[in-house]
Amino acid sequence: MEFLIILFLVFFIVIYRKNTGEKTYKFITKQVSAVYERVAPYSFKKIRDKVKELGLEYSPAQYSVQVMVFASGAFIISYLYFYNIIISVVYVLLAVSIIPYLTYLRFKKIYSEFVFEQIQIYTTNTIMEFAVTESFVKALEGVYSSGVLEDPVLSDVKYMIDISYQNGSIDESIEYMNSKYDYHIVRNMHQLFLQITKEGSLDTADTMESMLIDIDMLVEGVYRDRIDRTTFHKSFLQYGILLYLMVMLVQYLLGIDTYLKLLNQTVVQIILHLIILTNTYFLVNGEKYYYENVGAE
Repeated sequence: MEFLIILFLVFFIVIYRKNTGEKTYKFITKQVSAVYERVAPYSFKKIRDKVKELGLEYSPAQYSVQVMVFASGAFIISYLYFYNIIISVVYVLLAVSIIPYLTYLRFKKIYSEFVFEQIQIYTTNTIMEFAVTESFVKALEGVYSSGVLEDPVLSDVKYMIDISYQNGSIDESIEYMNSKYDYHIVRNMHQLFLQITKEGSLDTADTMESMLIDIDMLVEGVYRDRIDRTTFHKSFLQYGILLYLMVMLVQYLLGIDTYLKLLNQTVVQIILHLIILTNTYFLVNGEKYYYENVGAE
């Protein structure tokens, strides 16, 4: 423990001496941001900008708490397994290194949910505008100028309008939107408008009403799925943490002295490492599923 405290103090002093008058967390944030700007893909930068715009990015204090929770959790769990400070420090570093990946998954989830809500608004309002204008392009113009959409969907709708006028048809604009937002409800709505535009229809009111009902049912299903998924996620995390702590039951059954003797065997240490890594893989995969499969379609 003394070695760990000294190491931390040396790290803190070096950083502080190099940044007199500047708070340490600001310096660290600057360095991390500089690396991020060099290596992060452009698409993820856009996602992060949107998350910040929505006010859903963690504050420095929240990130600090997250780091402390992961670090302390990794230290306690690994120390209970190996009773070795050096091994625990290694696991602390590994645990903290996972945080950027989890942040990336969280941002994607937020962005995906935001886009889905925008698509819901786009489809619903386009159908309602069409009922008045009886023109797909005019309906798009009405939705675009109404102020209900935000980027990136807003810019894409503007692009649809521009290429529709440029080409004199809606085919390319619909193909663009379908490829950009691969939702069943988008494709179904566009297919309906293509049929109306090319084949004509005497009365589309009933069809449009049915499509609005389909959209409402889809949205209801998605939000129900999110609630169920959140509930399951909490139970999943609790179960994963309990699996880590099973080592305490083993020590209780064997006795601490017997357990410490077993730790001298290389095979036992390898098995314990495998248990930790396997459970961690199980948890990270679960987090990936929770964040990526948001139930939009």
